[in-house]
Amino acid sequence: MLVTTKAIVFSAIKYGDTSLIVKAFTASSGIKTYLLRGVLSSKKGKLKTAYFQPLTQLEIVANHRNKGTLETIREAKVYYHYHTLYADMAKNAMTLFLAELLANSIREEEQNEALFEFLEASLQWLDMNKEIANFHLYFILSLTKFLGFYPDVEHVNKPYFDLLEGEFTSNETLNPMLRGENIYYFKTFLGIKFDSINSIKMKKANRQELLKSIILYFELHLQGFRKPKSLAVLNEVFNTYV
Repeated sequence: MLVTTKAIVFSAIKYGDTSLIVKAFTASSGIKTYLLRGVLSSKKGKLKTAYFQPLTQLEIVANHRNKGTLETIREAKVYYHYHTLYADMAKNAMTLFLAELLANSIREEEQNEALFEFLEASLQWLDMNKEIANFHLYFILSLTKFLGFYPDVEHVNKPYFDLLEGEFTSNETLNPMLRGENIYYFKTFLGIKFDSINSIKMKKANRQELLKSIILYFELHLQGFRKPKSLAVLNEVFNTYV
């Protein structure tokens, strides 16, 4: 079936000498994996290698057979051109990290319009704004709403957060817990909108500690989730440039 849909690229892996295997989240059908034969050697084709950088926002014409095999893309064009995402060193490191995290997290092969619109708008916000030090923390916490394990905020005033149970508690347990400054910042991110994230002033050490805790939260709640390898690069770049 020939489909025209928006798609956000999660990954592109070289296959053989001339081809790519591309994983993308589509507006029409959720996660799809495509085999792009000869794209690395073709200079005149409708598909350009540059279209398949992490988190590129595309409009594609694709052949979806929906048989669990690799699909094909006939045409592609960039429908939102990033101005800063690949040129800014901190944003580029964040882009690689988020693309890897999304590829590890989102597996549904069916339409999810709300999730697609969240990703689309969030990445455009990242592209257009200069103060982005807290973006990834808010983004991946918000992502848990769509993945089904957003923190239970019914007892948000309690002093601890149980990462395994996903809820606030009055007492520490043997489960991994958030406490102290870590839980203070965690609560702050739960109660704001995108345009307020710059108002949260954090030290680099606090930001890294909270990110580490949120990654653990993903590991505890998403079967098969792997900690992104690009996390170390993100932390190194943020220590230097942000």
